[in-house]
Parts: sequence; structure tokens; C-alpha cells
Amino acid sequence: MKKYAFGVDIGGTTVKLGLFEAGGEILEKWEIPTVKDNNGAPILPDIAESIAHKMKQKGIENSEVEGVGVGVPGAVVGDGYLVSRAVNLGWEPFDVAGTLSEYLKLPVRAANDANVAAFGEMWKGGGKGHENMVAVTLGTGVGGGIIVDGRILIGANGAGGEIGHIHMEDDETEICGCKNKGCLEQYASATGIVRLANRRLAKDAAPSVLRDGEVTAKTVFDAVKAGDPVANEIAEQFGEYLGKGLAAIANVVNPEIFVIGGGVSKAGDILLKLVRPAFDKYAFAPCRAAEFALATLGNDAGIIGAAALILKK
Repeated sequence: MKKYAFGVDIGGTTVKLGLFEAGGEILEKWEIPTVKDNNGAPILPDIAESIAHKMKQKGIENSEVEGVGVGVPGAVVGDGYLVSRAVNLGWEPFDVAGTLSEYLKLPVRAANDANVAAFGEMWKGGGKGHENMVAVTLGTGVGGGIIVDGRILIGANGAGGEIGHIHMEDDETEICGCKNKGCLEQYASATGIVRLANRRLAKDAAPSVLRDGEVTAKTVFDAVKAGDPVANEIAEQFGEYLGKGLAAIANVVNPEIFVIGGGVSKAGDILLKLVRPAFDKYAFAPCRAAEFALATLGNDAGIIGAAALILKK
């Protein structure tokens, strides 16, 4: 008898779903809207209905389904209890996995979405073949997921892997989204790179192509590739912050590999070259053996990692 699993990645706008064979092959993927009416009450019933419809369409019986894995944008403990409000969904703390399991009459496991994406990269992506890995997502903020001995590091309150809020600067005056000041994501995220760029451009009148239009993380790295000296300074400062932050993580969890994803990672291999010098400078000697790689799964990391909650035992 063939065995299947479903992977679900709940986002603020859409819910991504995937049907998987037991070996991890994606058979089909699709999306449904995230309906946040009434504090997100329709979200789980909609997911259950969509999965049930797919099972009927494919002629799959409940006995053939190993379970459903779910990535949730919030702090999750155990096999799926949301312990703090999921602001983007309107959800208050409740048992996500248990509730969805009641709807579907199937086993369900849920975890934080960033941790789930990290799990996906370990299983089928940039970290494949490694059981000790740190995934770093450089987007609007800096997210992360830490895998130790093949298991997601969740933490006591579901906040394990919040690497974007490692403290980096005592003298920072601007406030991070977490309400602290001087966090890693204020310098290493896409918005952080813009902050570094604007501060550098305001420092003096040195010529740079970055003065000719809107400054974004992409325009900074495009300028670096074009050999712009000011852009190089900005990128090196970014690399210093990120390398130092990742060294601090390495000194605690000693990963085999860092897998870097998110929009900023589209800069490519140049990103890895910028991070390495500071990492090697600040990491404890045995931890410097860590490899660096780019994430490979893109938007599928969430559903693949969610399925892995069920299939990778």
C-alpha cells in the first residue's frame, strides 16, 4: 500500500499545501487563500476541506495517509500548541495540531514556520546530508531555524532559533521590531542593508551609483558586482555583522553547515564570501569548520519541511 503525507505552510496571505509520497517526492502542490475573518477562525476548516477534497480527487483513503505537517507563523511547542498570539493570523494560543486532527481524523504535527522551512532545507535542500544545521533567512527581517542531531531546536517557549534578535550594537538608537535596539536584523536583513547604506551615503559625498536612485538590498549588491567602492564598504559592514552573529551561534550549537536563504540570498555566492572572514575571526576554532551554502528550496521549503515533520522520523 502506498503511503502519503501532506505538508501545509500557513502564511498571512495564502496557505501553501503539498501532497507527498512517503519518500518525500512532491506529487502535487497548490494554494488556498488565508481567510482571517473572525480572528482566523476559517483557516483550519479551510485547510481540512482542501486536504479532504484532494484525497477524494486522488482516491486516497485515511489509512494511506501518514499524517499532516503544518508550519505556523508563531511560537509552537510540543507537537503543535501555539503558545503566543499569531499576529498575522489573529490566532490566540490554542492546540493547532489537535484541532486540525479532529477535523481530518488524521495525525497532525505543527511547528513554527521558520523552523519548518529549516527542516525542509536539511531534508531536501541546501543542508541535505547534514544533521546539525542552522538555516538563516535574510528577508525583511532575519529569521532562523536550528537543527541539532536531526531535531528542530524549539526551546522552552517555542522561541528557539530567533537569531535575528542577537544583540550586536550597544549604541544603536533606532528600535527593532522586537522593541529592543541593536539586533542583528537591524543590519543583516534587507531593511538593515538599506539602513547601513543610507548611513554610509550620509557620511560623506563619495561618488556612488547608489546616489542615482532608490537604495535597496538588491541595488547595493548590484553595485558591489559592478565594483562600486562605497557599495563594497556597505557590503563588507553587512558581512561583518552577519559573520559575527553567526559565529556567536556556532559557538553555542556547533553546526556542520549554515544554509542562507531569503530575498537577500539572491545576491548569490558573493554573500557567502562576505560573511566568511568575520565568521572565521569570531568563531571558536573547532566551530570554524562549518560550511556555508545557499538555500535551494525557495517557496517550497515550508511545505517540504512540514511534510518532513511526518515523514522524517
